[in-house]
Parts: sequence; structure tokens; C-alpha cells
Amino acid sequence: MEPVLLHGTLHVTIYEARKVFGSGCSKFCCQILENIDNTVGFGKGFCKLYAGIYLQETRVGRTRLLQHPHSDPQWFESFHIYCAHLASNVIFSVKEDNPIEAVVVGKAYLPVAELVDGKEVDKWLEILHKTRRPRHKGSKIHVRVQFFDATKRHNWSKGIGSPKFPGVPYTFFSQRSGCRVTLYQDAHVPDKFIPEIPLAGGKHQEQHRCWEDIFDAIFNAKHLIYITGTSVKLLKKDGLMATHDEDTGSYFHDTKVHCVLCPRNPDDGQSIIQDIEISTMFTHHQKTLVVDSELPGGEPPKRRIVSFIGGIDLCDGRYDTPFHPIFRTLDTVHRNDFRQPDFAGASIHKGGPREPWHDVHCRLEGPVAWDVLVNFEQRWRKQGNEKLLLQPGELDLILTPPSPVMLPEDHETWNVQLFRSIDGGAAFGFPEAPEDAARVGLVSGRDSVIDRSIQDAYINAIRRAKTFVYIENQYFLGSSFSWKSNDVKVEEVGALNLIPKELSLKIVSKIKSGERFSVYVVIPMWPEGIPESGSVQAILNWQKRTMEMMYSDIAEALRDKGLEANPKDYLTFFCLGKHEREMAGEYVPSERPAQNSDYSRAQKSRRFMIYVHAKMMIVDDEYIITGSANINQRSMDGGRDTEIAMGAYQPYHLATKQPARGQIHGFRMSLWYEHLGQLDDTFCHPESLECVRKVNHIAEKNWHLYSSGNDLPGHLLTYPMEVTSNGELTELQGTEFFPDTKARVFGSKSDLLPSILTT
Repeated sequence: MEPVLLHGTLHVTIYEARKVFGSGCSKFCCQILENIDNTVGFGKGFCKLYAGIYLQETRVGRTRLLQHPHSDPQWFESFHIYCAHLASNVIFSVKEDNPIEAVVVGKAYLPVAELVDGKEVDKWLEILHKTRRPRHKGSKIHVRVQFFDATKRHNWSKGIGSPKFPGVPYTFFSQRSGCRVTLYQDAHVPDKFIPEIPLAGGKHQEQHRCWEDIFDAIFNAKHLIYITGTSVKLLKKDGLMATHDEDTGSYFHDTKVHCVLCPRNPDDGQSIIQDIEISTMFTHHQKTLVVDSELPGGEPPKRRIVSFIGGIDLCDGRYDTPFHPIFRTLDTVHRNDFRQPDFAGASIHKGGPREPWHDVHCRLEGPVAWDVLVNFEQRWRKQGNEKLLLQPGELDLILTPPSPVMLPEDHETWNVQLFRSIDGGAAFGFPEAPEDAARVGLVSGRDSVIDRSIQDAYINAIRRAKTFVYIENQYFLGSSFSWKSNDVKVEEVGALNLIPKELSLKIVSKIKSGERFSVYVVIPMWPEGIPESGSVQAILNWQKRTMEMMYSDIAEALRDKGLEANPKDYLTFFCLGKHEREMAGEYVPSERPAQNSDYSRAQKSRRFMIYVHAKMMIVDDEYIITGSANINQRSMDGGRDTEIAMGAYQPYHLATKQPARGQIHGFRMSLWYEHLGQLDDTFCHPESLECVRKVNHIAEKNWHLYSSGNDLPGHLLTYPMEVTSNGELTELQGTEFFPDTKARVFGSKSDLLPSILTT
């Protein structure tokens, strides 16, 4: 059977299997291995069985491990699986776990043809050898499967749809109403940075200052200050991951500040040997601050919880404004805050350019702020000393219970939902019973349950999207199951998050129905680090394959529709850059970079990329997701880096027939003003062909100015590549390498670094 596109949700239950025999591991053999395990202390266990769910070669779900029963294993686990895959069969693979790698016991096949009409299939499937020959008589597995087509669901392309939208289903945290959200662009915004941006009800967009608000929140806290971060900067000394972790702990030694340095021990589904290789390479990436704060309108005995989440770490190099200077503040604001990790040996003594930093953050008030507190408590109880936390009885004495901070009739009220990428190895209190875990969207990993609700939130938002999606993110790669094979075994890459494929499939559906839809993606020129290095080049290569997959989908849809449109009329990528001509009185460095280095070339040309560290998506100006999660597998997997994000909307702005003109719209327009250096009426309709072409034209013009060494009216640059009519990516003429470097724009495949680290 030819593969069929399964784009939607699979509801799967794996009940049990009969007459499943392992790879020959006898009871005596298992006992020996378990004794070794107890002696060595890996704690993984041996001789265990699990069942994986596959669409072609891509694993989309798995059960928990069962101790080798030498009988009939019973899992009784249910799954809600988002899918966007070509497949002929849903494959159930029974595997025996061992220290080196899992061994396939047998596979059962359910033809996709039995599922596409949406009917529930409940049956026993014969378990075959991996060569599809019969195994033992009576060897079978009991499953129930039902497929729900995304394009036929009631919420497909309908946006939020209603002020009573209940939020993303099957998540650990429910959606909270009566909240207030404050959105921040960059660490600081000067007064009168933007012209007036009109909002509904005669209001205008207000600017807020992230680091000033964070300082005030910490300074005014009386009972608790809870912080999670990749990098909390206090002294100039790097920890294991160059994030100042060790010196943060040293700084607070013998004080009332309790600091836990907790390396990430991920549940990434790897074998014990693989775990040893990569266990130090993943991070706790959440960036949260939780404080007690006074109640609005006075100072009664009790206080409330206020939380901050987003992309900005509390460390060096993050302070910046929407102007993003690269030379002109080296003797003032950035004299003691110089950061430039993209050049070897860079320092303030050798001069600029500094690495400018663009980011997005938010403050949460109301019931959702307590969910951020719960996240901190779960993490601390897992990896810290529980006695150091304020206990529930103490909290009751000093805090009001979770309650709305805005009334339902207030036009500025928000509904907010918290999402995470995290597993039971990093968070205390996850439900252990499979049915309880499934109800809150948790999935089985190798050794614990996993929360990957951030990816679920992105998928849900894209499927609901009506007219446009605007993304800013530090990385953009995924959906490797749909990449062109060429010189790589895509099934071994493992960048399985659905976000890029969901975006291209949404565009394809709109082309088929004759509707406009636009996707704008802003990413860094290259990932932070030496641009010629193996890791950066590998990531750029994955990024190129992701982009090409998406453009190929769009080009095919245009051909099928008989349209001669440019794929960039629907999907377009940008980066940010800054050029500063030299001015009298500037800082003069005492040293110079090495001749003929990237550093010296960038210093001479007076230009550098603005590093995009934001992790944000805006949909239809109605809904926003922002937090710490990148669009890559590390952030979206749940069993790799730990992440946190929120999804939010303002109900009032969905109750009218007019396009949403609330704070999300105002925030996007403010970001566009920062990047484009102008406002235009066409920017109010990002889905329109007029808008996407205008933005592309401005960005292309800016690239020519940037590459020729001239000042720019804005920061937005077209990403340096061409897209052919069949969706292939080619080099922009004269731009094989990024300006001032010897780093290839499209990167190069690494044969040394495992893909699990660079995806």
C-alpha cells in the first residue's frame, strides 16, 4: 500500500500481548544481569519489555518498561499522538531492553487504510519477526486505535473561536482565567521608543521594562524569591556549561539564599551506554522568577504570587535595548558587560562588535502565577532540600489563595495556560498510574513519564491558525521524518518535533482552498558560537534541511493548483543585523584582534548579527506562546532540556467580528517597528500578499545594505538564500559564507557529533 498522510491525532491504547518471548534471555541470564546492575549501580534494570508505536520508521509513542514477565505482558496504556506523517501502517514493535540497545522481539502491523475513515479499530494483531515472517503461533498484541483528521476537526483554521476556549487539551496545567500578562521585548525599552500603535477601544500599546520590573519584584519581595535559570550571573567564572553555575553556589555560601546546582539527567530513551555519553550535554533551560508581592491597592497582611518567564537569563550579555548597539556603548553601558562568544578570544580590550541580544519575556499575575510556583516546587522537591521551601501551612499564612486579578468583564483580562518540557526525573509529583498520566498528557519515557506540552501547544495553535503565524526563535529545525534522504539517514536524526511540518501543511491546506496564509520566521544569522565550528555548522545543516522540506511541500501544492507564485509569498525567513558607522569620541580598544580573523573583519566592516534569543509565536494576533523553549528537538522533546512556556489570549478581543486588536497585536507591531524601523498600515494584515511582499522587499534591501557595509533603516534582513520554484534552496548570489566569516550559510554535516546533541 502506498503511504498515506496521517495528519491529525491518533488515539491509541495498548492493552497486552500474548506469547511474547524475548531474545533468549533466560530467567537465569536475567538474574545475572540484574546482579551486575545492582553492583554497578546504573539503576536502569535489565530484561524489561516495552512496546513502541511507529509510523513507518518514526517512533511516535512507547509504553513504560515492564520487568521481563516470561509470560503475557500487560500495559493498558493510552496515548494521544499528534501526527503529520506519511505511513502505510501503524507499527507496534515489542522490544526487550538491555544495556547496549533495545532488541526487537517482534512487530505487528495495522494498515492505515483501516483508520483513515475515522472509525475505531479494536483488535488483536499478529506479532511477526522484523522480517515480517510469522513468529510463534498465538503471538499477538491487543490494541485499540482511532484516527482523527486534523483538517476535519471543528477547530481547524477557526482560531481561538470563542472567549470560552478551554485551552490545550490533555495538559498537566489547566488554562487559568482572570490573569494579567505583561509582555517585554528586550531587557529594556527607552521612553517613547515607538510611535503610537492604536489598539481596540481607543487605547495604544504601552511599553514595559523587563529588568526594571524584575529588579523591583525581587527588591520588594518579603517571603520568597524562587529562581530557575540556565545562567544566573554573579561572578565572572564559568561552570560546566559556561553558565556560571559553580560560582553562583559559591557566592551564596553561608547565606540565607539556598542554591541547588542540578545537572540535567534526561530521560531521552537512550540505552545505558548512550546515557553515559550524553548525560552532561542537556540542560535545565527554564528561566523563571517567582516572588511574593503586595496586593493591588494596598498593603494588607497577606500578599500574592507574581511570576516571570521567558527567554532572558539573569546574567551578563542580556541587557540590551531595541537599538542594539554594537560599538557605541562600549565605554558606557556595556563597558563592564561585554559579551562576544562568536569570536575566539574576544574581549572588551580588543573592542567591538559586541553581540547584541534580542529577546522576549513576560510577567504573569493571577492564578497562572501559582502554576509557575508549582513548577518550581516540583523541581526543588526532586533535586533540592524540600525542608528549605516554604511549606503549605506557611504559604497559607502569608499569601492569598490563587484568585483572579482581573474581572471577566474587564477588556484587558487574559486567559493563560502553562506548558512544559520536563520529565519525572526533574519534577516531583507526576502521576504514576498510566491512565492518570494519560489524562494530563504525560507520555512514557524509558524510565519515567514525560511532559511535552509545549510542543502540543504549538501544534494546537498552528492547527487553529486562520491567517498568519509570526515566529521569533533561536533555532528552527525539526520534522526530520519528512526531510529528503540525500546524504543522511533521516530515521537516525531524531529531530521529530512536528512544528515545521505543521506549518507547511497549514500553508498547503490554504493553497488548496484558495485562501491567503503567511508564515514569518525570524532566527539568528547563525546559532551562537564560532560560526565555522562543527556544532554550529551541523545545526545550520539541519536548519537548511528543515526549510527545504517546508518549501518543497509549498512548491508541490502550488504546482498542483497550477499557480506560478513564489513560495516565499507564503513562508519567509529572516535574521537581524546591525551596522554602525564610526563616530567621534567612540571607545578606542587598547588591543586589536588577530589579523584576517572573523573578529578583525567584523570590526573593520562595523557590522554584526543581532542575536535572536526569543522563543515566541503569535497566531492571528489572537494568541501568543512565549517562554524558554526553542524550536528544536532538545526543547520540544520533553526528555532532553527542561523548558517552560505559556500560551495566552484576551477573551474580549475574540468577541467581536473585527480582527483582534488587543495587546498581542500591539506587541507584534512593536516588534515589527523594532525590526523594520517603520510602521505601515499593511502590517495590520500580515496574511496579505501585499504585506508579505512589502516585508520581504524591505528585508532584501536591508541585506544589500548590510552586506555592502552601509547603515540600515531597520534591522530585519532576508535570510541569505534563494528558493527555487520547486522548493530547493540555493545560495544567494555571492553569499556562500556569512559576511566577515568563512562559515557556510547552509552548514555542513558532521560525522563526529551525534545528532542528538545538535538537534
